[in-house]
Parts: sequence; C-alpha cells; structure tokens
Amino acid sequence: MRHYPASFLILSGLGILCAIPGAISLAGFGAAIHPVLDDPMAGLAFIVSAIALIGSGAFPLVLEKLKENEGA
Repeated sequence: MRHYPASFLILSGLGILCAIPGAISLAGFGAAIHPVLDDPMAGLAFIVSAIALIGSGAFPLVLEKLKENEGA
C-alpha cells in the first residue's frame, strides 16, 4: 500500500470540498446554498482556491516521491 503524506491528503480534501460549492455556484444554483454564492464570481473564487489548495498539496507528494526515488 502506498503511503501518502498527511498534508497532501488534507490539502487535497480541502480543495475538493472547496470546489463543490464553486461548481454549484458556477452552475447557477449557488443561491440555494447561500445568497452570496448567487454571484458567479464567488464560484470562480472558490474554484481558484480549490486549484491552489490541490496544487499546494501536490508539493509534499512530489517531495515524498523524490525521497523514495533517492532511497531506491
């Protein structure tokens, strides 16, 4: 079983959780969750934040992969 760094799992999970309301807002159903999400720009902010979180989670994963390759 492959070992994933905790920071990768946490940041990627937060990114996915952030992408859900962003996608709902961009689809036009954001007002059902919260009135602020009725604006499509709020959905875009959530999507950009999700990309940043997932990208930030990728760094520990890459470092772990490099560490495994160096030890092999």
